[in-house]
Amino acid sequence: MKIVVDRARCTGIGICEAIAPTVFEVDDDGGLVLLSQLVPHGVAAEVAEAVEGCPTLALRLEP
Repeated sequence: MKIVVDRARCTGIGICEAIAPTVFEVDDDGGLVLLSQLVPHGVAAEVAEAVEGCPTLALRLEP
């Protein structure tokens, strides 16, 4: 699955980073950095939780 970020919605709160730090990182300027555009093996549940927990609905998964 592919991780898609709507940068216009993302506010850099960092909930995704707290849930799945091997995939998401908020940089010093508050911008979201995807460490992997595809969901890595073994962290699908964490990534799904991060997507569902995004308060601005800036994240989604695509097949």
